[in-house]
Amino acid sequence: MSAAADMDRPLPLAGVCVVEIGHSLAAPYAGMILGALGAEVIKIESAQGGDYARDWGPPFVDGAAALFHAVNHGKASIAMSLSDPEQAAQLRELIRERADVVLQNLKAGGTEKYGLGAEAMLRDKPSLVYCNLGAFGSSGPWRDKPGYDPLVQAVAGLMSFMGGPGEPLSRIPVSVNDMGTGLWAAIGVLAALFRRQASGAGEIVSVSLYETAIAWGGIQIADYLASGVLPGRWGSGTAAIVPHQAFACADGTIMVAAGNDRLFRRLCEVLGTNALADDPRFATNGARVSHRAELIALLHEAFARAGSAHWLAALDAAGIPCGPIQTLDQVVAHAQTEALDLLRTTDDGAATVVGLPVSFGGQRPAATGRTPKLGEHNHLLAGTHTHMPAHLQQETP
Repeated sequence: MSAAADMDRPLPLAGVCVVEIGHSLAAPYAGMILGALGAEVIKIESAQGGDYARDWGPPFVDGAAALFHAVNHGKASIAMSLSDPEQAAQLRELIRERADVVLQNLKAGGTEKYGLGAEAMLRDKPSLVYCNLGAFGSSGPWRDKPGYDPLVQAVAGLMSFMGGPGEPLSRIPVSVNDMGTGLWAAIGVLAALFRRQASGAGEIVSVSLYETAIAWGGIQIADYLASGVLPGRWGSGTAAIVPHQAFACADGTIMVAAGNDRLFRRLCEVLGTNALADDPRFATNGARVSHRAELIALLHEAFARAGSAHWLAALDAAGIPCGPIQTLDQVVAHAQTEALDLLRTTDDGAATVVGLPVSFGGQRPAATGRTPKLGEHNHLLAGTHTHMPAHLQQETP
């Protein structure tokens, strides 16, 4: 199918309605993914200030934190108090009448006490796909324990192998568990919707930050269970491949990934250290891992003899994966980022966000939408058959 023809197709989730009873990052990120794929997303916020993330700045754009725009553009916003029985009843009716999917990441038991829990809602609407996004999962001694991304990075072991030898412990400075849990939620919801096509029945999907973090550490856990040896801390490097890390040149630092013996031999040729490729200590990847410290010291000496531009050009010519360590201003201005059309401006021009990193027929979903004001769409509760306002309707790319 041509790109032009693909642009005429509706987005994959057109016609699907998602109610997001979420705040902060995990559920809103899942809602953003589903919305970018074409779903109508109705965000439920507290009437007392809304989603906490509205205030997670600076920077602020059009009255809300830039972070809030990044994961909430294109949604509708209903502000309400779930502790008010009448408003909770209105939300239950909205879900019964319109929702295909519910996403919720309130603290454990938060939706149940308002009559909005998964089991109650599936009794009311058996076709509903209901996704719980929690901190530590639906069972176990920590099931009721609150948790945010940095805490989960710590208790799930990720921080134990971050940073370099001898450095203070550090966390990944990206909310990988919040966003990863949002991704798993979206995957689970899509799988449940697919199964519903055949069965007609909805189901409960459960994900959590802790489970996501354990999954991110899956390779390290598999290695530990096989060897009994805890993972080391390798900074920019990796445990099982050497050399696969950053090297300081005469004027800057570059990343080099010589991931197999053939590439290592080419690297030695580029650096003028051919003898290293035949040295029994370094001839195979397993040997290089065992003699990491000696090899890396020798390679650092070689890279220090010339500037980064020289080495990058030579490594590229030899087909060795490499690249500069770019700052974000360089990333957003880079020709590769521009060519992929990754940066999108909300429909009202207020904020620029990163688009969904997936394309269909060569076209990236372009349903960016604008970021809603708190409670802007409370009229949707007045009649559950009310249609979305025209300015919020998703457009096909």
